[in-house]
Formats: sequence, C-alpha cells, structure tokens
Amino acid sequence: MHAGNSSTPADRSTPELRVLTYNIHKGFCTGNRRFILDGIRQRIVESRADLVFLQEVHGAAQFSPRRRQRFTYPEEPHFEYLADQVWPHFAYARNAIYRKGDHGNALLSRYPILDSENIDVSLFPRSSRSILHSVLEVPRLGTRLHTLCVHLGLLERERRTQLQTLVRRIEAHVPHGEPLILAGDFNDWRQRGARYLEANLDLQEVFMALRGQHARTFPVWAPMFPVDRIYYRGLQAVSCQRLGDGHWRDLSDHAALLGCFTL
Repeated sequence: MHAGNSSTPADRSTPELRVLTYNIHKGFCTGNRRFILDGIRQRIVESRADLVFLQEVHGAAQFSPRRRQRFTYPEEPHFEYLADQVWPHFAYARNAIYRKGDHGNALLSRYPILDSENIDVSLFPRSSRSILHSVLEVPRLGTRLHTLCVHLGLLERERRTQLQTLVRRIEAHVPHGEPLILAGDFNDWRQRGARYLEANLDLQEVFMALRGQHARTFPVWAPMFPVDRIYYRGLQAVSCQRLGDGHWRDLSDHAALLGCFTL
C-alpha cells in the first residue's frame, strides 16, 4: 500500500462533499485500443470531486518497447499522475500483482488522510480483490470521515464472502457516530449484495435514496448493469449523477458516478 502527499497541498472549505467513483480499466478504453489516462484525468478534474474512489488503477507498470512506441505512459504511478496538483492527498493499495506491475484501488483526496489500510479479500489466485479503508480529517465536519474503496469479485459466492468481511470490518473499525462513504465496483448486478449491506450496516446508496434505483454503469455505451455504487452513512445526500455521456463515453468501459453530500 502507498499513501502520500503531493508537493502543493490545498485545503478547500466547502459546504458540500463531492464524491466520484470510477473503474478506470487500467487507463485503457474499451477493447484496449487506446491508452486514455490523460482524458480520464481531464474528466475527473472537471467533476470538481473532493474525493475520488478509483478501481483498476496502475501503481507500478512496465510496458514493452513496442507498447511504449504505440502509447505514451506517465513515468510516475498512475494514481499520482491522476492526483496531479488537484488532490494533494492520496492512498493506493495493490490488489493484483504480476510480473510487470500491479494495479488496485486508490483514493484521491483534497483532505488529509490520517490512516489507510488495505484488506485483502481475495478468494482465488486469479481474482485478486481488496478493500482500501482510509480515515480522513475533513475541515468543518467536526469528526473523522471513513472511506472504503472496494472492488469485489465477479462470482456471487466470491462476493458473498467478501461482503461478510466488509461488514465485519466496518462494524469493528468504524464507530457509528463517525460518517462513512463506501464506494466502488461491487459487481453486484443482481443487487443481492445491496440488500445485505443495507440490512447489516444501516447504509443508504445515493442513487437509490434520491432516484429510487441504482445507476446502471456497465457497459458505458449501453448501460445495463448497476455494478458501481456510492453508499453513505452519517451524511445527507444532495444530488447524484451518472457520468457516461459525451467525452466520458470514450474512456473506460464503466460510467463514473458522482454524489454530493452536505457536511
């Protein structure tokens, strides 16, 4: 796991907390025809998000000379490239490690990260998954904010065990009086996990709370499956938006989700 600050921290007071979650498909467009990390950075900056939950983001990555001739890759870890000068605080946790690099979950934050821990929830060697739990200090909130960035497995029996681990983690490490945001790619298209989380953790999901249904986010060109979510507790949801049209459509195979909350 990696946590750090960029060189120019910036503390921005705001009456709202803007939260973005996005599975960026390792920086490639659908079909891996183009490397579009720069476009992803442009879009997430335009979202004006205070917190960015990322899945499938590269930490270390070695690309072949042939690939480097075809695509332009940043020299720094991709989560640092995305954070740039906008999000001075970030945490990264590997959940897939291979011969030429790794990828995992990341949190980009405008606010100081007091602590971060990666919880390995992998059940199978070829399906590495994890939960990145960070504790933030948010000015004007008056208490700590807990964030959990997740990417769960494709198989239902895999997700069932991972959700049980997630519930135990929150019950043991997140006091009920401290606000919580849980976001990421849940791969829960049948929504059985959603019912489990809501029943066991007193959570709400921002699209369900404001629009009465989860947002369909995959595949981005014809969204059918509601796999990406933003859950919350101890905050008030104000608005929500699925970002999958226009320039967003040319990026990852997932749509991004944006939720706004009052502090």
